[in-house]
Amino acid sequence: MEVVKSSSLRKIEERMENMDKNSVRYHVLQKAKDFKSSWIELGRALYSVYNDKTYKEWGYQAFETYTVKEVGVKKQTAMRLLNSYYFLEKEEPICLQRSCDESSEAKSVPSYEAVDVLRLAKRNKELDESDYDDLKKGAFEDGRDAKQLKKDVTLLLKKRKDIDPEEERIRNNKVIIKRCVATLKTIKKDIEVLGVLPQDIAIEIGKLLQKIEAQIL
Repeated sequence: MEVVKSSSLRKIEERMENMDKNSVRYHVLQKAKDFKSSWIELGRALYSVYNDKTYKEWGYQAFETYTVKEVGVKKQTAMRLLNSYYFLEKEEPICLQRSCDESSEAKSVPSYEAVDVLRLAKRNKELDESDYDDLKKGAFEDGRDAKQLKKDVTLLLKKRKDIDPEEERIRNNKVIIKRCVATLKTIKKDIEVLGVLPQDIAIEIGKLLQKIEAQIL
């Protein structure tokens, strides 16, 4: 994982000396110092600065110039941090909640490089949801790094090319059915708890779920 060099850290600390400790600018630099232990916090801070274009208030015309000159993070790294953080916020919010838990360890959160591999895999049309779930398990539960995950992606893509089209169609249909089952369970629960529809509909949905699950299990 790329980290800010010690010389850059010294420069950051020098800048922080003359800043308001309650300011957004100071907050971002503090997160840059903490980059080694929590990239998510820096990603969150930079994402806010990028979205609000706050860096212009600090005399920088471009976000990349701000990250390089003030925060000490290269352009490529900064953009990967932004993309990885946004991906987690959108696709894996539980990971962000875990990162805010003081009792959780930094090592329980994948590196931003690993998250970036997941982000790209999610967008890859040659991989399906079950492929992504396997990769996600590797990153979040097994602690696989970016290099290992890239190898996993390569193997999955190779396997995809070797799969028979009919077999692939059946597999995709099973994924769709599982999604439908999950949706039906949510609807059934909402009917039972919130009363959004008559209770007899929940009973019928329950019967349908039993029939479907008996076929797919």
